[in-house]
This record gives sequence, structure tokens and C-alpha cells, in this order.
Amino acid sequence: MDEEFRGRVVTNEELELFCMQLAEYEMHHHCSLYKYFFNDLVYIVETLDSTRILSELNYRNIVDMEYYVSLKKQCGDSVFSVMLIQDIYDLGKEAVIGLWGSLFAIQNDYPHPNLLGVLDEISRLGPLLLDQINLDENGVALPKDLKDIQDVHRQNLLGKTQQLVEHQAPGLSHPQQSFQISDRYLDLIVVSTKQFRTRNQHEVIDTGGVHEHYLQATHIKLERISPNKLFRWCHRSSCLPHSVLVGGVPGVGKTTLMQKFVFDWVRGELYQRFSFVFFFKFRMLNDIKELSLVDLILKEYPYLTTKLETLFSDPANLLFIFDGLDESVQQMDFRSERLCTSPQIQESLSVLVVSLVKQSLLKGCYILITSRPTKLALIETKNFQRVSEIMGFFPKERKLYFDKFFLDEKKSEMAFNYVRENGILYTFCYIPSYCWILCTVLSTCFKPQEMYFELLPKTVTQLFVTFFANILTNHSRDTSQVPALLTSLGWMAEYGVMEHVLGFESCNLKTFGVNYSSQLLSNFMVESGQGPNVTVSFFHLTIQEFLAALVHYLDYSHEKLQESLDKARRFEDGRGEMFLRFLCGLSDSNTRAVLQKHLGNFSPKTSVDVINWLSNTFSMNVRPDRESDDKRKILNMFASLFESRNRALVAHCLGANKKFQFPEFHLAPLDCTVLAFILECCRDPELVDLDTCFIQTEGLERLYTILHNVVELRLTNNDLKDTDMKFIYRILTNPACKIQNLSLKDNSFTEECCPTLAAALCENQSLRTLDLSKNKLGGPELENLLNVLSDNACKIGNLSLRATKLTHEHAPLLVSLSGNTNLTHLNLSFNYFADTGSEYIYELIRKSTSLREIRLDTNDFNMESIERLRSLQKYHPNLNIIL
Repeated sequence: MDEEFRGRVVTNEELELFCMQLAEYEMHHHCSLYKYFFNDLVYIVETLDSTRILSELNYRNIVDMEYYVSLKKQCGDSVFSVMLIQDIYDLGKEAVIGLWGSLFAIQNDYPHPNLLGVLDEISRLGPLLLDQINLDENGVALPKDLKDIQDVHRQNLLGKTQQLVEHQAPGLSHPQQSFQISDRYLDLIVVSTKQFRTRNQHEVIDTGGVHEHYLQATHIKLERISPNKLFRWCHRSSCLPHSVLVGGVPGVGKTTLMQKFVFDWVRGELYQRFSFVFFFKFRMLNDIKELSLVDLILKEYPYLTTKLETLFSDPANLLFIFDGLDESVQQMDFRSERLCTSPQIQESLSVLVVSLVKQSLLKGCYILITSRPTKLALIETKNFQRVSEIMGFFPKERKLYFDKFFLDEKKSEMAFNYVRENGILYTFCYIPSYCWILCTVLSTCFKPQEMYFELLPKTVTQLFVTFFANILTNHSRDTSQVPALLTSLGWMAEYGVMEHVLGFESCNLKTFGVNYSSQLLSNFMVESGQGPNVTVSFFHLTIQEFLAALVHYLDYSHEKLQESLDKARRFEDGRGEMFLRFLCGLSDSNTRAVLQKHLGNFSPKTSVDVINWLSNTFSMNVRPDRESDDKRKILNMFASLFESRNRALVAHCLGANKKFQFPEFHLAPLDCTVLAFILECCRDPELVDLDTCFIQTEGLERLYTILHNVVELRLTNNDLKDTDMKFIYRILTNPACKIQNLSLKDNSFTEECCPTLAAALCENQSLRTLDLSKNKLGGPELENLLNVLSDNACKIGNLSLRATKLTHEHAPLLVSLSGNTNLTHLNLSFNYFADTGSEYIYELIRKSTSLREIRLDTNDFNMESIERLRSLQKYHPNLNIIL
């Protein structure tokens, strides 16, 4: 956990002062706080240990703990959290204060940033918080002339933001539609982060891995905030932020979020403390050399000419939004000392923006900027009081998107289940744009009486091949022109990937011979700007990368291909990674075949060159059996092999490698899917080391079908839970299971999993070493497991139950382990047997005929018990007793 969120020890005096502060508020004040913090409270209760919260509430005689524990089991975490918060509010002022007091009391043990942030906001702001809530709801009272011009301004922004054009699947029966933005489902998750670090990986693909990690990390150290709280009190910087930075990968919804932010302000539903909001897109300002802030505003909002001076007199009522920093041609140097101090002074756009952020210009105003993470990694962010990232869709939002797209429960369920079972595709679903592409493709496969299951994509390359084939089938009248158009478009796309160009001007189109009048072009590219400053960009970055790879199969040149392969692999910012994966994916003839009827025969020489390059690069740079090697580079190569679907190539590349070591390297579910494919192609793998890889349930679900082939499997410290034992059961009970050594150490297993594990061990014949250390196995169900481990038919010779919360109550059960004549090494250290339990441990050692070593250190034995246990050494000279 971050140092800043370790929390501090709060005292009873502080708790008392906090409750006294709340007691001074009237019930209508508590009503305001309740509405303002409702989502935070629900999230906190859902995320933290609800048993501890209920215990505190029960201690204060606010709720019946037994009733709510039962209720939670019936309705689940999310519904329970809402019901608990609502019930407490309905009980009145004293109960509400009791809830706040309970949360204040548990912060020592659960220093979650959302909890600390809420408590800090109430404590530090006091009555000022209530004033702010009222101001955000009702706004600032304006004189009539300003109110009239504000109405004009709101109407202007309404016209620009109320319509959000939704992409529809080519070939679907219903036409393209425009939805009111208020009707569009939007629940993009924003998390507060320290800063954006440079990632040597592709911004969409591997950030998907980061996103899956954040799914879990939000429960530990990331502050989850809703868009209407971007300017709330920031616990990290201990201030009310004036400058906020929001990042997010391409297609995740940054522009949509800003559009909805403005739209909700226009309708009076969001941040009415701002009398005027000014919304700009960086890409629309690229033709500007120098101008003043006055000129910048009037260029977009000319009707404010006579009112700007009045507006500037109270900057605290103004919000400036700049969307798409990564699309600006000007470099924003937030370290620069060159600043503007007057709205009338002409400066470059970069100086104006930096000056607004650093508050030398219109001190007191607010500014909100969005950008892609790769751009933010290159700038100084310390001038922003809040740095956040849009995480896109979490699992519930992904499912809801599918439901809204298909409008048919059966089709939606079928499509979502297919994607859910495909780790590669499912990981992409955190990005709304990818959800659209996936749904578009799958809608062509799930038609009544036409279930084209053979066309269902399994890789990202196959997804985009099907996507393009669908477009070419439904939107290409003159098929003879398609290869020429995609070739010219492909070379322009390749130039953009190599030079990091996302927007293309008319001169670029002419240079590459792109037919701008072709109707087919609108399926891949979108216009922005007006008049002579029009630029075009690909609908999605990954479409650009796919075309950049495809062109090498349409227009083969050995020299160009080799140059591109080598250049893309050398990019430090990882921008060539997806391009390389598409090149490898297209090397599979079955994958390419879907496009062949539209584009003719592809060059077989491209496939040969790509496969040779992949083979040579792998053999020179990848050693998965070495712990010291760069694991991200190894996984990137594995991902390219996965895209190729070439099992013979994988086996050739792996060669004699039979060990796969990834200890202490975060493996996203996407990585686990790729690794499963690689392991499937490996003959007789000896070791898979996934210690501290944070794979959790979804990762294990991706891997379990192949792990039975491994001789030694390490799954230490992956936060696996009792429900995950079903996967371990399937691994161990596979008739072909070869696992001899299995480590499940330091997970979140409890006694509840013991019957399932016991059933697996009854069937398994290969296991010889089992490490269950640092799991909470103490409890009645442990007996099921010990009965199996004690049977003479059990082949396990090395068993570790170190630090498994065993007490003197469990000690009698351990005596039965002496019946297992295969058991030679037993670790019972770091438990709580004490002297009462030592009698049974003594009996276990005395009866055992096979033990060669038993560890009993740190078990609260007194010296008398220790000496008595040591005395057994003379009866068992071949037994090492470690105390």
C-alpha cells in the first residue's frame, strides 16, 4: 500500500471531536452530506470488511448485526451496501452520526483512500463543505445581464454536447442512430493516481493488464471517484484542487466524459458553482500560433465580447476544459518559467494553458485537462492537484453494454459468454470502443438459424480481420478499388505508427495516394476541423495499426518489411507492439483467408519473413526459464506467438525450455490466456513459477486447463480464495496430471476449501509435495483434509501447514498424520498449539515411523514442553526436530 495511505493512529479524543462536529449539524445538513457522499459510502461498505463495520454499528446499538450478516448472504455485497446505508439514514440523526463514528473508528485498521478521503473532507472543511454542496447544487446568484448571457452560453453548449452519435454495426437491420447523451449508459470508473509513469508497452493492450490489476487494487490503495467529484477535496494533496488532470487510453471515454460533464453542467445537474464553462479541444487549436486568452474564448464564444471583463473579475466562477492534450502540436512545458499574467497579452497556446494551470493567469479559476497516458508520462504533473485515470468499464458495465447493444437477451448472453470465456477479447472490453467493435463482429455471427461459430474470433487479429471483412461485405460497392485503397491507406497508417502520427492532413493523403473521395474511407477514418485545417484520423488507433500490418501482405517488400519489424521492436514507448502482433497474427493463412475474397491473394513471402523474424528474435532474446530476464518482453513475444496460432513455431521457439518463471511479476488475465497457449505447445513443462503474480480468480480460470501437465507448480501469494479451489480440484483430478510439487502458500484459503481439496487429493496419484502455509485453515472443516492426508494411500511426503492458524483445538487431529507412512517432512511452525497442544504433537512424533523432519518453531511452547519434545530425538535418531 502507498505510504501516504498507511493511515495514522487516530485517538478516542479525535473520534469524540469528530462526532461532536457532526452533532452540531441539523438533520437537513446530514441529508445534504448523505446525498453528497452516498456513492462513496456504498463503495466503502462494499469494499471494506463489512463484518467489522457491522460490529462497530452493533456496538453503538444502531443495527442488529445478526440480521444484517444474514441479509448480506441473501442479497450480495452491492445490494447489501445500499440497503445498509439507506436503513441507517432512515433511523435518523443519531444513527447517521453513529455510522460516521464507526467509519472513523475503523480507519486505523482499514486505511482505504476513499474512507480516509471522505473523513478528511468532513473534518477539514467543516461547514465550508455544506456551503460548497449548496453552491454546486444552486450556483452563484448573477445579475440579470450575466444571467441572460449565461442562458445563451448554456444553449450554445447544449447544441454541441446533447447528441452523441453511437456507432452501429455495419450490416445490421437498424440504421445508425443518435442518442441523447443523457440516455447513453456512462459509468466510467475514475481512479486517483500519483502520476503517470512511462510504460514500455502498448497503450491499449497492456494497459488492459494494468486495468485488470486496478480492478483488484481499487480495493487496496486507489481512490475511486465519480466524475461529479473531480473538484472535491483531494486527500492526497490536502487541498481543493483547481487544476485536474484526467488520463486514459485511446477509446476509453475521455472525450465522452468531458462532453457529458459539460452537458450536465448545462442542464444544472453538475457543478453549478461554475457560472461559465469553456470547452476546447486541442486538435481544433493546432492552427493557432499566438493569441490572448480573450481571443481564445471569443474565437469559440463570440457572444461573450462585452462580458469577458466582468467574468474575469471573479475567476473562481470559471472552468476551462481542454480535451486531448496528446493531440496538440504544441509542447506543454509545465516546468517553464515563462508565464502569462493578463488575459489581453498574446502568447502561444502552450503558455496560456500552462499559465492557467499554474494560476498566474486568472488566479482562482479552475482547469480540467485530458490526455492519453503516454503523453502524460512525458510532462511534469506536480502542478495538478488531482491526477486521475479513467479505467473504463468494469465487469458489470461490460455486461450492460452488451445488453444495450444487442437489445435481445439471448443474443446478448451468447455473445457476452463467448467473450467472457476468451481472455484476450474479454480484457479489451474495459474500453468502450472495443466493446463496440466486438459487438459489431459478434452480431454477424449470432443470427437466427445462422450460428457461424467457425467465424468466431479467438485472437485480436482474427477479431479485426472479421471486423474488416464485415465492413467490406456491407459497404463496398466497387470491390475492384478496395485493394488499391487499402494499400494506400495502409502505407499512410504504417507511416503514422512509425512516426507517432495520429492526425493526417491533405498533404499526407496526397503523398500516399489515398483516394479521399472514396465512400469506403468513412468506415475507417473520421474528419475533424473546418475549411483548410481539416485533418483525418483513424476511428481507433488499433484500426490504424491493423492496416499498417495488413499493407505488408498486400504490397510485399522484403526491405520495407525488415526495416519496419526491426524499427517497431526498438521503440521504447511500445508503440510498435500491436503492429508486430498484427503482423504475426496475419502470418496464419486461416486468419487471412477471411479477407482473401475481398483483397485477392496475399503475398506468402510476407508470412515466411515474419515467421523467420519471430523465430530468430525469440531465440536471441527470450529465455522464460531465467528469472533475471525482462518478463514483459517475454510476454510480448508470447503474445505475438499466440496471435500467429502456429503451434509448431511455438514449439520450435521454446526449444529445450521447460521452465517458465514469472515470480513477483504481475500477470493480467490477458497474460494468463497467452501463457496457457504457450504451455499447451510446450512438451513436458517442468516448472511454472507464478509466485506473487497476482493472478487471482480470473487468471487461474484462464490457466487451469493446462496446468496439470506441469511437474512443479507454484501459486504462492495470488489472493486465491475458497471458490478458486474448484480449479485446483480440476487440475489435480485430471487423469493426465503430472504435478509432483504444488505450492498454494500465502493465499486467502480458509477451512471452507478443505473438503474440495480433500476430494482432489483422494483422486490424485502424482502429488508428492504440498505447501499450504499462510492460509487460514483452522476450523471444523480441516478434519476432512487431515483424514485424507493421514491415509496410508496418500503419496504426499512433504507437507507444510506453517502459519495456518492452527491451535491446541486442532492438535488432536494431527496425531492421525502418523498413519501416512509416506510422510517424511512436516512443517507445523508459526501456529498456536501452546503447551496444551504439545501433548498431541508429542504423540504424533512418537507414533510416526516415516518422519525425517518436523518443524515446530514459534508455537508458544514453554521450555518444559520444548525439552520434552526434544527428548524424542533419542528414540528417533533419523528424525530432525526443529523447535
